Amino acid sequence: MSVVNLVSFEDALASYDPVMGLEVHVELGTATKMFCGCSTAFGAEPNSQVCPTCLGMPGSLPVVNAVGVESAIKIGLALNCEIAEWCRFARKNYFYPDMPKNFQTSQYDEPIAFNGYLDVEVDGETFRVEIERAHMEEDTGKSSHIGGATGRIHGAEYSLVDYNRAGIPLIEIVTKPITGAGARAPEVAKAYVAELRELIKALGVSEARMEMGQMRCDVNLSLRPIGQEKFGTRSETKNVNSLRSVERAARFEIQRHAAVLSEGGTIIQETRHFHEEDGSTTSGRIKEEAEDYRYFPEPDLVPVAPSRAWVEELRAGLPELPRLRRQRLQQEWDLSDKDMQAVLNAGAIDPILETIAAGAPADQARKWWLGELARRANETGTDLTAQPITPAQVARVCALVAEGSLNDKLARQVIDGVLNGEGEPDEVVAKRGLAVVSDDSALGAAVDEAIAGNPGVADKIRSGKVAAVGALVGAVMKATRGQADAARVKELILDRLGVQG
Repeated sequence: MSVVNLVSFEDALASYDPVMGLEVHVELGTATKMFCGCSTAFGAEPNSQVCPTCLGMPGSLPVVNAVGVESAIKIGLALNCEIAEWCRFARKNYFYPDMPKNFQTSQYDEPIAFNGYLDVEVDGETFRVEIERAHMEEDTGKSSHIGGATGRIHGAEYSLVDYNRAGIPLIEIVTKPITGAGARAPEVAKAYVAELRELIKALGVSEARMEMGQMRCDVNLSLRPIGQEKFGTRSETKNVNSLRSVERAARFEIQRHAAVLSEGGTIIQETRHFHEEDGSTTSGRIKEEAEDYRYFPEPDLVPVAPSRAWVEELRAGLPELPRLRRQRLQQEWDLSDKDMQAVLNAGAIDPILETIAAGAPADQARKWWLGELARRANETGTDLTAQPITPAQVARVCALVAEGSLNDKLARQVIDGVLNGEGEPDEVVAKRGLAVVSDDSALGAAVDEAIAGNPGVADKIRSGKVAAVGALVGAVMKATRGQADAARVKELILDRLGVQG
């Protein structure tokens, strides 16, 4: 990988305004593909879910998936878009091995939804991201490049193509240029994709799991000198697949563009690849313009003309959207704006709700997701919900603490075991021998030893300074490797010393 010159983020923002455009592709959760009846189930044997239509065989004819159209309308409505009374599909022509027809069935100048917006918050400040369009299209197949060091086509010995994904319904959501965010631009990009993901999941049209490629973001970025109106030349970082990476990609490109421009260079309009390991981007290929794709109306599909009655029926059936849900939950959980923002920043609403649904008290669910699990996510550089632990498992840890089988220290060790793949919480407790010791006979020796080893502290307690008991409790906890029931230990110490608690 070639070395890329960067300027500091602060120096870049001192001279330039960042302008962003975000293109998000969402795989819809339909049972069949967009234009044929092949299954969309994930994980099937390669090329086992294909037919003449999605393989582009001569004479095969597509048929539009009605659920895909309905999902597109729901997304458009939730994004405050206008819904087209009449729109068409188009052929986007290009050759690439993962597109078996040599064209992609998409929408060009007649999208199903357009002119919308989505409000996002960054540390209490609201940014309105305007939506240019949301259009229907189909996904491509998946290429695997075998051999070589990077997993990309350059340097590979050979390539394999799986067409199971070819034809899966996609919605592409394109923003208008996002300006005025300044130094907050990378955070706004992350917040927008996070809000959009929550909206998509709330609608039930996709699981929007970025780690599985169900939702992918292309980050378009350019810089313009402060005080100028004309946008600079943009780069497009393709297929960024985590919230953290969206922010990192935008930040890196701001610094890279500024370095090129400050040295008198020229930005090339190109696609770029994002590298998770260091947050950098590298050049992919020169970016085409729309005319290069030779769009023309798809002759094998009739136009889509959703009736106004159907659109209004779908509008009336929209679920509670994320922004309203957050306001409701903040009231129900009695959280300050700062505390609720911490929940949002961590991306913890859904795992907290699912943990509560699994039986945990709301405060305990928040405690573990925002504490131990958020800390570990930050340390490993992963999204909170990408960690190998489920809300049901967190709820079980909460239950073990509530029943006295674990204290917080031991619970953290149980979470560590679950994350390490050692099994369910109860299995980790058994394997590691982590249960709290509360039996008086088992604790008695440790209590007596602590009193004997700290006669001065014991005398203070006898003289009425009951607060000093904490030192003896700590000694017992150390002796029992944190497995003693601290409350019972305190009771035993005071009883041994003849002091009322």
